[in-house]
This record gives sequence, C-alpha cells and structure tokens, in this order.
Amino acid sequence: MITGLSAGVLWALDTVILGIALSMTPFVSAGQAVALAPFVSTFLHDACSSLWMLLYMGVRRQWRQTFRALKTRSGRFILLGALLGGPVGMTGYVYAIHSIGPAYTAVISSVFPAVGALLSWVFLKERMRPLQIAGLAVSILGVMALGYAPGSARPEHAAFGFACALLCCFGWAAEAVICAWGMRDPDVSNEQALQLRQLTSALVYGVVLLNVFRGWGLTTAALTAAAFPVVALSALFGTASYLFYYKAIKTIGAAKAMALNITYSAWSILFSLILLGTMPDLKSTVCAVAILGGSVLAGTDLKELTAR
Repeated sequence: MITGLSAGVLWALDTVILGIALSMTPFVSAGQAVALAPFVSTFLHDACSSLWMLLYMGVRRQWRQTFRALKTRSGRFILLGALLGGPVGMTGYVYAIHSIGPAYTAVISSVFPAVGALLSWVFLKERMRPLQIAGLAVSILGVMALGYAPGSARPEHAAFGFACALLCCFGWAAEAVICAWGMRDPDVSNEQALQLRQLTSALVYGVVLLNVFRGWGLTTAALTAAAFPVVALSALFGTASYLFYYKAIKTIGAAKAMALNITYSAWSILFSLILLGTMPDLKSTVCAVAILGGSVLAGTDLKELTAR
C-alpha cells in the first residue's frame, strides 16, 4: 500500500510543477500555443521521463534486458498499454476539456479506477471485497466533487466531449490492466515495462501527434525557454511516481494500485499550498480527506489485516 500511496504523492508533485511550467512562456504566449500546450508539454514530459529512465536503467545495467523484453509477447502487450494510457487517453482528455470543459472532464475521467477494477475482475481475476469497493467509491466521489465546478460545459459539443472523456477513462484503466498482465511474465520487470511505456508514448507523440497538430514550432520554442527545465524537473518526479505505480500494479494488483494512485488529487492540494501558497477551502479539505480515507481502505489487504 505504501508503494501505491508514494506513486500518488509523487504524481501530485509532478502535476503541480508541470502546472507551473504551463503558466510560463511559450505555453501562454498565444491562442494556438495554449491549444497545443497539453500535447507539447506531454511530449516533452514523456520524452524527459524516458531519458530519466534510460539513465536509471543504465545505472542498473538493465538496457539489454529491457530491449530483450521488447521482443516478448508480454513486452508487446505493454506497448499496447502504453498507447492506450498515453497518446489515446491523453488525446481524449485534451479534446474532452476543449469540448465540455475541465469540470465534466475531471468528473468522468476520475472514474477510471472503477473501470480498471471491472477490467481487472474480468481479465485478471482480481477480486475486491465489499469494504474495498466502498472505499474506492468514496474516493472517486471525492475526486468528482473536487473537480466539478458548475457552468464550465459547452453543450454544443457535449456528445463528442463525453465520448472523448470516456475514451480517456477507458485508456487509463486499460493501461494498468494490460501492463499488469504483461508484468506477470517473469522476464518483464516493472522497471523494464515503464521504460517501454515511456519510450512508446514519447515516440508516438513526437512522430504522429506533433506532426498532425503542427506542434513542432512550439516544441522548439519550449526547448529553448525557461519552462523546459521545469518540465524536466516535473518529469523526474513523474518518473519516480510511475516506478512506484508500476511496482504497485505488479505487487498488489491493478485495481488497488489505481485506487491508491488517484490520491494525487488530494496530495496536489497540499503541494499547491506549499509551493504556490494556495490556501485550500473547506470543500477541498473535505474532499481530500474523503479521497485519502477511501483510497487507503480500497488499497488495504483486509484479509491479511484480519489475519494479524
């Protein structure tokens, strides 16, 4: 459980720091830059994360084993998970924000651990006890309440926006389940799986999405701007978060790992206070407590706990 919670803490730190980068030039310099910022920042983030992982795996002398894992059936499944969780999920997320606003997008996308729990039950035979399901429900409701703000939807694009949000939700859930299946192979470690994931995501963003959306101009500008070191720093914490997240998926299962990972919504409130001086209101505080309490209950191995 500590591993899963650590993933949430570090992803919250990644999120807050990346938010600082997105408030800097060139991401806020023009209307087109604002529209392209999510794609460009995600590409830079995953590319930097991939480089951090290459350095990490080099220190651990795991390069050969990683590329050997790529040739296995399990390794190729992890590439599929990377595509669904990275480019597919994130593209759906961005388009949903543009179509129905961030509030409804946050509400729908926050359901991905529930979708993941269902997929884990069907494909991985993972079972959650009633109290764990209740804890997951409380946590998800806390995330929904935290992210929802009335009046931000755009009804004229509702159908397309909701479809994109659902695509995002499915992509994020499927990534964890597919990678969990791939990491059942003793020849594929969680670290090797993460290296393959980040490389795949960065390559697809760079080769496909940035060309489709003509984002290389902004990418070049960002590489030479003061925002880039901030993105690289956020990617460092994001890489550490993913290492814990993938380890949690491998050790306690995809469903519990996802339940613990969404605590980043609560931890982000704390880091926003520390780094930005943003004082949380009563709603944010109550939601954070609900998210943390529900996720801890969902991620606790009740059978082992009662046995003690």
